[in-house]
Amino acid sequence: MTEELKIALAQLNPTVGDLTGNMHKIREAHKTARDMDADLMVTGELMTSGYPPEDLVLKPLFMDRIEASVKILAIETRGDHPAIVLSTPWRMDGKLYNAVLLLDEGDVQAVRPKCHLPNYGVFDEKRIFSEGSPMGPVAYKGIALGLLTCEDLWFEDIVECLEETGAEILLSPNGSPFEMDKMDERMNHAVSRVRESGLPLAYVNQVGGQDELLFDGASFVLNGDCSLAVQMPAFVENVTLTTWKRGDAGWACETISHHDQPDRLNSVYQAMVLGLRDYVQKNGFPGVVLGMSGGIDSALSAAVAVDALGADKVHCVMMPSPYTSRESLEDAEQACEMLGVRLDEVNIGPAMKAFDDMLSPLFEGTNSDTTEENIQSRSRGLTLMAISNKHGYMVLTTGNKSEMSVGYATLYGDMCGGYSVLKDIYKMDVFRLCVLRNEGLKNSDIVLEGPDGPVMPERIISKPPSAELKPDQKDEDSLPPYEVLDDILYCLVEGEMGVDQIVERGHPLETVQRVWRLLDLAEYKRRQAPPGVKVTSRAFGRDRRYPITNAFRRAI
Repeated sequence: MTEELKIALAQLNPTVGDLTGNMHKIREAHKTARDMDADLMVTGELMTSGYPPEDLVLKPLFMDRIEASVKILAIETRGDHPAIVLSTPWRMDGKLYNAVLLLDEGDVQAVRPKCHLPNYGVFDEKRIFSEGSPMGPVAYKGIALGLLTCEDLWFEDIVECLEETGAEILLSPNGSPFEMDKMDERMNHAVSRVRESGLPLAYVNQVGGQDELLFDGASFVLNGDCSLAVQMPAFVENVTLTTWKRGDAGWACETISHHDQPDRLNSVYQAMVLGLRDYVQKNGFPGVVLGMSGGIDSALSAAVAVDALGADKVHCVMMPSPYTSRESLEDAEQACEMLGVRLDEVNIGPAMKAFDDMLSPLFEGTNSDTTEENIQSRSRGLTLMAISNKHGYMVLTTGNKSEMSVGYATLYGDMCGGYSVLKDIYKMDVFRLCVLRNEGLKNSDIVLEGPDGPVMPERIISKPPSAELKPDQKDEDSLPPYEVLDDILYCLVEGEMGVDQIVERGHPLETVQRVWRLLDLAEYKRRQAPPGVKVTSRAFGRDRRYPITNAFRRAI
């Protein structure tokens, strides 16, 4: 009977649809595991296809190639090569499953379909996968391994079935997206399953960006007494070898390795960096171009872009109008100098005059209003898109969640672009993240390509926010103070609270009603917004699907 088992935990960054690239990553990790003298390697969820594969797995050709690739990979487990616990889409009996396989001795030795398919928030697995039924453990070297995928760990029944049918070690591939404070939630579920079963658990999470989702890794091992044996790093690929031994109380991981984890704000910044880096690189863009206004949103977006891609792949453009202050010009220039990026200036005054001349016959007898302000924003959007078309750089938008929530953004203007790193970041967190980046990140394993020191002048952080679309304009002329606005928005978006509940927190009734109306009215804009990295529990997009035509707002 085997008394010792060496398990390599492979926390990897796949790309959805890149079967060749993903299999290469698996093979490289497998070689590393073999060099470590591992008996077994465990990967994250749907490592072959990338996660979430969405409707790609409904293409028979895609599945044909996955299954062929897996069978070839299985052959490579012959001899002294480690066996592989591999999560992959898999067809059985005419049905498609999200499954975990045991590859050993040249063959697929066992298949365990995922039973609980998430169908909330960003997940919609029920529309593409069939549900599996609880099954017992699989045998490997005389050890009963309990294999379960991601969501199966969040419910009692799967682990209960595995424990009752003799499982000795739980191995769980995961594709758990990053959210603020998500690590605590994962750990709580894992501890509950370990406490209920008395079985040790190895939890292996994916890492990397996939469209709006970001996977933070942070894989871990819990022993049967719920003690944390191994904590792997966050936001980076990693293969960690763990040594397990059988004792009187069953199997336990003897490897003790605790990698420090970043706190809430540090983790958000790293998520923004990795989300942008993977979106740009996986989609083949040579770099990004963004409007540098001298304000805090564009300064933070530029800093994240440089940290993600390097200064040589970030192009900043200042687009002043007659309302742009000298202070903003100076701040934009100084921030770009601190980041080491190229800054060009394109004056939009001639475009404003051209539109004024073009439209004056139609606007005769009317007063200047937001129409003229939007023309400025759209002139800037047109300029950035022209640069993007000519040079291939993706336009990076700079709007934050607070502004997007209440429609304080211009369609086809500052909303123009391919991606937004601030889309799920409330304005008050924008300020906090700028302070954090200037002071320096802590417990960061992700490589930052930007400067070690401050990345923007202090005045950008301290001055009152302004769109500078008319004389002496300030954001708070038309919006509540951001600390008030953000709290109300959090109650409405993440909390789904009613008006009375929010008023009880100390907010004036009329302010709450106004913000709610603005939030609902801006849905049509958000439907046309670019994707952006998800960091909260309720990001706009797949997380929050509200109708554009929505008469309920009249009842507020």
